[in-house]
Amino acid sequence: MTPATAADHFSQTYAQARQRFLDAAAAAGLEVASHAHPLKGHEGEDLALDVARDGPADAEAVLIISSACHGVEGYCGSGVQVALLHDADWRTQVRASGVAVLYLHGLNPHGFSWWRRTTHENVDLNRNFVDFSKPLPATPAYDELARAIVPDEWPAPAAAQQQLAAYAVQHGERGLRGAIGNGQHSHPNGLFFAGTAPTWSRLRLREVLREHARACKRLAWIDVHTGLGPSGHGEPIYTGRPSKTAVERARHWWGPEVTSTLDGSSVSTDVQGTVPQAAHDECPQAEFTGMALEYGTLPPDQVIDALRADQWMQNHPDRVDAETRQRIRQRVRDVFYVDTDEWKTAVVAQGQLRASQALAGLSSPP
Repeated sequence: MTPATAADHFSQTYAQARQRFLDAAAAAGLEVASHAHPLKGHEGEDLALDVARDGPADAEAVLIISSACHGVEGYCGSGVQVALLHDADWRTQVRASGVAVLYLHGLNPHGFSWWRRTTHENVDLNRNFVDFSKPLPATPAYDELARAIVPDEWPAPAAAQQQLAAYAVQHGERGLRGAIGNGQHSHPNGLFFAGTAPTWSRLRLREVLREHARACKRLAWIDVHTGLGPSGHGEPIYTGRPSKTAVERARHWWGPEVTSTLDGSSVSTDVQGTVPQAAHDECPQAEFTGMALEYGTLPPDQVIDALRADQWMQNHPDRVDAETRQRIRQRVRDVFYVDTDEWKTAVVAQGQLRASQALAGLSSPP
């Protein structure tokens, strides 16, 4: 039998990715707990958040490796998870460390299957972890641009493009990206909608954390993302509260290349309501060290335009023929998943490195 390559761990559909994960976990002798999603996938398949734990139940340190926070980005994260589960050297390191590794496959399985970044509620899961008992923040910049970001016609009219360009001239490209992407609660049919209530994915994730991470003393989290930065480069972005100590710990583990939205060094803007908030809420006893491993794909204007087209299509399904629908869907997948062996090989190598570094950090506390 020909040895598997890095690219062999990646998939073409959610159903294939899920089966590869389940098979890899079974081959590793790990049990999988599946949290069934209430809806079906694009091919009529079952959807679930699948959880596998490798390590002792009473481990003082836990490393979470998660995929598909942003649905379609799960093709990348799933490939990394499957590669790790098949990596004998990695699993030997895990056993020797005493650290428990928790694989969360498909945080947002609906978006994963349907090639959408959002949940079935059209919510950006990585903006949804806010306190909904309090007044939700206003987003005047998004409000100003909403009809230009997702216009009533597609391709976008010249006036919409001109409005976005004028905002970039006035506020800079980063200012425009923040206005569009930092999250908003007022336009449920817009981009980066943060929701008005907890999503299914948020609720299930909290259940998993309560079960697996309430007793540990140290908790680390690598959440795999795609869509920002140079193609194939995995930017390690610090995720966590604004703590100088925690940022320094992350850079001690993963190197000085760790960036942060807190100091403007990251390609990402400063987003609120992110997934790691769940760890702070559910596991307050644990010292937390988090990273979003953000792999670059295509240029940012292409990524945003693919999302704009997809949301326009969701808003106006009656205007879209089958050929146009498939073209828009395919474009969304393409801007978040570079389907080449070269890209996949680079993704796995960096994922293995970052996981090993986290393992070393967790097993050698100061």
